[in-house]
Formats: sequence, structure tokens, C-alpha cells
Amino acid sequence: MKYTKATNYALHTMVYLAAAPVEKAVGVRTMAELQGLSPTFLSKILTKLVKAGLIESSPGVNGGYKLSRSKEDISFLDIINAIEGSGSLFMCSLEHQDCLIQGVMVDAEQAMEKYLMGRTIAELADQLNRQASIRKEALKNDF
Repeated sequence: MKYTKATNYALHTMVYLAAAPVEKAVGVRTMAELQGLSPTFLSKILTKLVKAGLIESSPGVNGGYKLSRSKEDISFLDIINAIEGSGSLFMCSLEHQDCLIQGVMVDAEQAMEKYLMGRTIAELADQLNRQASIRKEALKNDF
């Protein structure tokens, strides 16, 4: 299965926001630079995430984006659906009832959705923060 690049960037952005301090809004330029994207392209992705209620934006000089709910409550599936929509990945092209192939594909899709619903961005954000702490400690010990 293939998702658009927008989903890839949305997932990375959400993990980054989940790893950031809760009280801090992160600017679009910062997040775009981290991923090598134009701020305009990332803004379109962020707009979809705001509309889905996953993040909130605050305008102004110190404005930016932050999670609108707990990182433990945001699943990978929530983010994918915000970008891709929740339609089925496979639709039978033949006009007949009870398509056996459609049944197999729907079962597979439901299994994948169940897995993605059970995985949260908190898991990866916490892992990212642990890795950053280890690197910081290693640098401190080198000096």
C-alpha cells in the first residue's frame, strides 16, 4: 500500500510536535526546515491536521502549532485519515455483487487500521526524547 508524501510529512510533523515541550508552539518554518520542505507545502498539511482537530495554531510572532490533545490520544490512523481521508483503499472495478476479492481486501484493510489505531505518536515521541537525552549526556561526558 502506498500513501502520499503528505502523509509521510504529517506523521513526522506530529511526532516532532509530540516530542516538543507541551507549552511551546512550533513555527511552520522550523518544521519545514527539519523536513526539507517549503513552508507553503507544509502549511497545507498543517491546515488538514488543524481541521481534523489534531493540532491547533496560534497566530503572531510567537505563534505556531501544537497538539490540541494528549499525544497518547493521537493514533497513526487519526493522522492518516486527516490527510488521506477514510475511504477504502480498494474498490472492485467489476459490477457484480459479493465480490470475493473486495472481501479479502476489506479484511486486510481492517486489520491494518486496527494496528494503526493502536499505535500512538506518544510512543515514538518518547523514544525520540530518550535518544536526544542519551546524545546530550554523551556530549556532556566528552567535555
